[in-house]
Amino acid sequence: MRIVAGQYRSRRLVTPPGKGVRPTSDRAREAIFASLGASVVDAHVLDLFAGSGALGLEALSRGAASCLFVERNAAALAAIRTNLDTLGESSQARIERGNAMTVLQRLVDAGDQFDLVLVDPPYEAVQDLAVMLTTLLPQVLTATGSIVFETAVGSAVPIPGLVERYNRRIAAAEIVILQRMETV
Repeated sequence: MRIVAGQYRSRRLVTPPGKGVRPTSDRAREAIFASLGASVVDAHVLDLFAGSGALGLEALSRGAASCLFVERNAAALAAIRTNLDTLGESSQARIERGNAMTVLQRLVDAGDQFDLVLVDPPYEAVQDLAVMLTTLLPQVLTATGSIVFETAVGSAVPIPGLVERYNRRIAAAEIVILQRMETV
């Protein structure tokens, strides 16, 4: 796996071994960030269910100001740390080890907000997490921010108050980008 574009274009990324993490494909990342365009520059990013960190690392490569990676898998966290060190982006990133929903609730309670929220949960967990995601995600999104969901085809989570700006199927994944109604 590699960074698709930006200042670290073509740099290879370390990925955690095993089947516990499903990295977002190069093709999917390219489609996501092409759709987001310049809105990534100077953005404060939350990479929820970070896995390999590929989405957040791509955002940093494309000029994001910061990224908070949230992951509970130890091997995935080690891969994220290695990639951040290799790219020289450790100062622009924060890593939180823990359950994504617990960390998300803590961010809401603290009043933290992000310009870009990347959500790539385990496909089989999406429906179980739907209520919490629809309740908490809008609270951490800035007024002009975007949420990117990667889910199995047909299992995207609609969020009240947000509208779909982009929807594309790539292999077994469905990529959906949501924004507040008033910013579309």
